[in-house]
Order: sequence, then structure tokens, then C-alpha cells
Amino acid sequence: MAADDVRRLGDVVEQTAGAAGDDALLRENTVDFISFSYYSSRCITTDKEILAEEKADGNAVMEAVKNPYLKASEWGWAIDPVGLRVTLNTIYDRYEKPMFIVENGLGAVDTVEPDGSIHDSYRIDYLRAHIEEMEKAINEDGLPLMGYTTWGPIDLVSASTGEMKKRYGFIYVDKDNDGNGTLARSRKDSFYWYKKVINTNGDDLT
Repeated sequence: MAADDVRRLGDVVEQTAGAAGDDALLRENTVDFISFSYYSSRCITTDKEILAEEKADGNAVMEAVKNPYLKASEWGWAIDPVGLRVTLNTIYDRYEKPMFIVENGLGAVDTVEPDGSIHDSYRIDYLRAHIEEMEKAINEDGLPLMGYTTWGPIDLVSASTGEMKKRYGFIYVDKDNDGNGTLARSRKDSFYWYKKVINTNGDDLT
């Protein structure tokens, strides 16, 4: 490491070390709840040969390998609703704080039919399975899950890939990867499904 790099690293450490009394403030003012995002699980290996042969497809998978027991999204993200329940139990076991899921959703290519309808049953299936696992975490595991929000209600540019075609919303936005389109909005099947889920407080997931 060069001398300049060492000096810069030292500056960063000094800046992040904190002022006198910060440790006490942090101890006395802990968070009231833990919020987190959940989209998928990862399989990790330290075996370089396995990693080279079975590396997971898609972006944001880090050095992960494919899970042969799970389906994956079009971008290679494993679809693992049970993993959400495991994550909730793991976080609560560690911190013993109420939890709030602030992001959860499926990025997929949506097709607009000639009549303007958008049949995104794959998104409904994904969300239904994750909500069912949240229900088990609350009612069977006794976990304090405060709330849940999806990512996201309306289509927007995917932060992870910079693509418009990787859509998460219940509302379709007429815009493509090249910026073409009218920005007109239309409801997908998942819009009506999630509206029913909200109206029934999760009792009707059909």
C-alpha cells in the first residue's frame, strides 16, 4: 500500500472514529425496531471450482452459486419465500426487536396484451408465497412483525440494473429502456389482487 493510500485510510478511520461520548449515546439511544429489505436468498461456497461451474446468473448475486432446489427470476435471483421466514427468525434471535419489511418484490418483464391488460400471475404468486411465510412467522413463531411494504407500487427504473424492463410495480408505466413511451399508466392483475389483500387484511390471498 502506497504512503498516500495509508494517509487516506488514516483520515477515514479518524473521521469515522466518533467523538468522545458517542459510544454512550449509542448505548442509551438504541433503535425501536429493525427494518430490512428481502428479495431472495443466496448460496455461498468457498470452493472455487464449484463457483466457476455453478455461479448464479444475474446481477447483485455477489459470489453466489445456483440453488438447485429453488426457481429463479429472469435476472437470476432465487425465489425463496421460506428464506424470508428464516431471515425474520434470525434477526429477532439476534436483536429481539420488532421488525418491518420495507422492500419485497419480483422484478420481471411484463407483457401488455392487445386489449391493454397485463397478466402478471408470476408476481402475484411471488408475493402470495412471501405473505404466507410472514403469517407463519407471526402466528406460529410468535415474531413481532410490525408491517410490510412491497417494492414497488409503480414501475420505475431498476436501481440494480438501470433497466425499465425489469418491472416491480402493480401499475405499468409506458416507458422502455431507451426512454421511449408516453408514461401512461395502467393497472396490472396484481393491482387488483393486492387491493383485495389490503381490504381483507391478508385473509384473502386467492
